[in-house]
Amino acid sequence: MSDRHPAHAPVGFPGFSESKSCGNHSESSRRIFLKSLAVAGASAFLPARDLIGQAPRPAQQKTGRIDVHHHMVPPVWASKDAWTPSTSLDPMDQNGVAIAILSVTQAAVGDALNQPGEKARSLARKNNEFGAQVVKEHPTRFGCFAALPLPDQEGSLKEIEYSLETLKADGIGLWNVYGDKWVGDPAFAPVFDELNRRKAVVFFHPMRSPCCNLQGQRSMLDFDVETAQAISSMLISGTFSRCPDCKFIFSHAGGAITVLYPRIIDGITKDLAGKVPHGVEYELRRLYFDTAKANTPSILDALKDMVPVSQILYGSDVPVQKYALTNPGFQAYTGFTPEERKAIDRGNAERLFPRLAHV
Repeated sequence: MSDRHPAHAPVGFPGFSESKSCGNHSESSRRIFLKSLAVAGASAFLPARDLIGQAPRPAQQKTGRIDVHHHMVPPVWASKDAWTPSTSLDPMDQNGVAIAILSVTQAAVGDALNQPGEKARSLARKNNEFGAQVVKEHPTRFGCFAALPLPDQEGSLKEIEYSLETLKADGIGLWNVYGDKWVGDPAFAPVFDELNRRKAVVFFHPMRSPCCNLQGQRSMLDFDVETAQAISSMLISGTFSRCPDCKFIFSHAGGAITVLYPRIIDGITKDLAGKVPHGVEYELRRLYFDTAKANTPSILDALKDMVPVSQILYGSDVPVQKYALTNPGFQAYTGFTPEERKAIDRGNAERLFPRLAHV
């Protein structure tokens, strides 16, 4: 039964059976029945949002997928076509997705979230509170990565505390690049140190950076190359080795990193070796990668060559993209055993987000 449409009142009420009993109904049964009527009548005066919270859309079986790469656009950000839970629930049900972890998309806010100042702080706060409300109303269907107003360090540290402690966000969502700085830039070290202290899950998504425009046109490869650049910046800045308690997720199967990382290994000079004391491959194999757009054997083979299956998570990029962009190719891939597929679809995410194992 959908939680987007009011349900008709059931014939019976809690505590009252329609089946016939021997003899007359007891006084106790009559009191239970009258109490149930009172409760049902009182619910008519509750706000609509409270009713939604009372009757969330039922979760699918725990074998349903956990989609770690799923976008939302809070209504306060959009004048039209704002995201609502209804935007995602039907496609999720049609594609065997039990839970989607929501994150911001650049298309919704442009570069405003990247600019230091009160506007960026307000945008991040509104996004995070909206996401928390969605999770509250649909606790078995959604999770949320909170946004930060980077490169505003003070604002970001405050938002980390508020999002993880008060809103109970499932993790933090960041972009690969902020203005002219990749996420491994030393300017962001205090933020990552705090995330490491909290053992946070951090989800990275590419965005359109101001660099590399060719006559005002963007390359279709930019997102994939920029993801590789972001990972490289985290390696050579020492962020990965300095923050071993963070769980980092990179989208789109890591973009170009799966074919470029041998170049990084070759490029680690003696003066950089101290930043990756355990080696490049060690740090890469600790990262997590989602399967959004990983729809061909060549992409999935390359990802499996770089990291163990335990580090691969199901992701879709919905509703920016459709499930059909990822799912057919991913499902047709023969390189995963049935047990490995279960781990990618759900088990690996349950390890990262223990609460999802119980919903």
